[in-house]
Amino acid sequence: MVINITLGNDPEKRKEESSNTSEKDQGTTHFGFKKVPAKEKIQWVRKHFDTVAQKYDLMNTLLSFGIHYLWKRTTVDLLRLQPGDSVLDACGGTGDLSILALKRMKGSGKTVLTDINRKMMETGRHKSTHASIRKRILYVQGDAERLSFRSEVFDAAMVGFGFRNLTHMEEGFKEMHRVLKPGGRFICLEFSNPTSPLFRRLYDFYSFHIMPLLGLIFGGSRQAYTYLPESIRLFPSPDELTRLLEEIGFRQVTYRPLTNGIAVVHWGLKNGSVR
Repeated sequence: MVINITLGNDPEKRKEESSNTSEKDQGTTHFGFKKVPAKEKIQWVRKHFDTVAQKYDLMNTLLSFGIHYLWKRTTVDLLRLQPGDSVLDACGGTGDLSILALKRMKGSGKTVLTDINRKMMETGRHKSTHASIRKRILYVQGDAERLSFRSEVFDAAMVGFGFRNLTHMEEGFKEMHRVLKPGGRFICLEFSNPTSPLFRRLYDFYSFHIMPLLGLIFGGSRQAYTYLPESIRLFPSPDELTRLLEEIGFRQVTYRPLTNGIAVVHWGLKNGSVR
């Protein structure tokens, strides 16, 4: 079951957040390289993922040559989950990270997957692979910029390839920090730019020419797979994201490039006693 709820935050705080959001949404933001009104981006993102949902996992495997599975396993390993942990999977999509987290906790933890796109969650929930594990995931439809959970309730929080789609990315990271318990672990897996100049040129050619063509042939949409590399190029560099996370309040923030920097894992802790 996919639950659509708003929990936990005090009404006055919600009123203040709503006012702040309204002010921010007066401007423009990016959807890929296209500039769109900030208040409309959420609709663009929903439409994009409605288009790709049914073939999302297949296309990820095809376009990354299967390497994304290794990246996700590395991410969950670095989160150091323990049996009994409560874990948030923000922008969790079809649930790859949630499944790995539950496997890591050996059946005794809890994973809550939240995503704004219901079709992505439903696609993952009904997949036949890891069906027994998928039944243990709690699916909550909601906005990562305004998480529907009380403060300090999760031992760990993770996001994989999701926050570059947010209208106000910083708000998403602040929310992740808010819902973590003191000492809780945070991790973010996201695409980046290769570190080698030669490899970067090859990767750019693949991203902007081959990837949209494969998206058209196998995914039925050139535009959806044009947005992907554009959104990657607009995401902060690893050093920029590290500074942002530190400003929000995470400590011991560090990162690890994967596959020559095509993807990067960032992780850190929330201030407080570590278990």
